[in-house]
Amino acid sequence: MTKLTSTQIAWRAAQDIADGAYVNLGIGFPEMVAKFQPPGRQAVFHTENGILGFGEAPAIGEEDWDLINAGKKAVTIKPGTAFFHHADSFAMVRGGHLDVAILGAYEVAETGDLANWSTGPKGVPAVGGAMDLVHGAKRVAVITEHVTKDGKPKLVKKCALPLTGVGCVTRVYTSLAVVDIRDGHFVLREKLPSLSLDDLRAMTGAELHLDGEIGDLIVPEL
Repeated sequence: MTKLTSTQIAWRAAQDIADGAYVNLGIGFPEMVAKFQPPGRQAVFHTENGILGFGEAPAIGEEDWDLINAGKKAVTIKPGTAFFHHADSFAMVRGGHLDVAILGAYEVAETGDLANWSTGPKGVPAVGGAMDLVHGAKRVAVITEHVTKDGKPKLVKKCALPLTGVGCVTRVYTSLAVVDIRDGHFVLREKLPSLSLDDLRAMTGAELHLDGEIGDLIVPEL
């Protein structure tokens, strides 16, 4: 079955970021969102270890390893880039100064609960800054595969894994669809044109509600 790649999911999420928005991107997959800002728009990216307004990744071999993001990846600086203490960075997060946080997920519940960390053998051994981000940012979005590698739904009625936050997610961008969370329900906004509604519902662990016309999830080849 055709599905979006991780790069295409990141592209779709980037289209909803407003010009001038203050944005934190989670470690790993969500960091790709920064590559796909629409023409004429420029977000201000924040990283928990204390940089605001940094630029794109440097060319291979030109990294300055004193300039890294929270995922330990090299970044560049631009005119206006600011550096500050780790505690000040979290004061920005907890003070509600971020417009958007985009994170990955193991599970998202129809109530907006998020589980994106694990205590398992391959899991990060602590929830980290995500716990602050999901309750400090004005909007929290998730980018993820629609199902796990063994075909189990990642959009579920109730999370089985430890929670990062309760009732915090408002939109999910998956490899198959764009889904909002409203009033404790998944509301389908877009889906791949090649995928039937019945098939999508069969791969979703909670009811998909409809509210108006369903858009086609169209992305470029990347």
